[in-house]
Amino acid sequence: MLNETLSRREEEVMNAVYTLSGGRDRFLATPDEVRALLPPKFSDESALERCLSALELDGYFTLVSSERKGEKTYVVHMSAKGSSFRRESARRRRALVMRIAATVALAVLSALLGVVLKKLFA
Repeated sequence: MLNETLSRREEEVMNAVYTLSGGRDRFLATPDEVRALLPPKFSDESALERCLSALELDGYFTLVSSERKGEKTYVVHMSAKGSSFRRESARRRRALVMRIAATVALAVLSALLGVVLKKLFA
C-alpha cells in the first residue's frame, strides 16, 4: 500500500464529506452544505471543485454533479476507502504520536547515557 497523505485542504474536505454521509454509502449534498462544514478560508467554490475531483481520483468516492430544484447538487457514492477515512486518519495520528514519543524517549535515554558515561570516566 502506498503511503498516501492528503493535503490539509483535502483532509478537511474529506472530513466534511464523511460527516455529511452520516454513515450512508450514497447521499446527496450541495456545495453550500460542504462549505458550511469547512473553515471560512476555504470558501472558494472552484477550489472546492478541484479538491473534490482530486479526492474522487484518489478513490475516496464517486461524485456526480447534477441540478436539483435549480441548485447544484452532488450525488456522492462512498467507496470502501472513503468509508474507512476516519479510522485510517486516527491510525495515522496514533502512528505519528508513537513515533514522536519514541524519538523523545530515545533522546532522553541518550542524554542519560551521556551523563552516566561522563561520571564514570571523569
